[in-house]
Amino acid sequence: MKLTIKYFASVREQLGISQEIVHIDAPELPVDSLRVRLASRDERTAEALRAGRPLRTAVNHEMVADTFVVREDSEIAFFPPVTGG
Repeated sequence: MKLTIKYFASVREQLGISQEIVHIDAPELPVDSLRVRLASRDERTAEALRAGRPLRTAVNHEMVADTFVVREDSEIAFFPPVTGG
């Protein structure tokens, strides 16, 4: 399946890219599994998307839980939690 992955704030800064298109050999995949797959690609991505790092995820512009299942042509956004002050 083809997915558009967008990165925001410190995640974007760590990776040096704001978005990419990835192809996953699966018809569907939970967000947490997608994150693990992306993190396994290289050391920089592993640090940016590491399991212990609190990140929010949106799929097609809607906030979702890590168990949400993504499908073909979804847009997934990863970003750190935002705090106000």
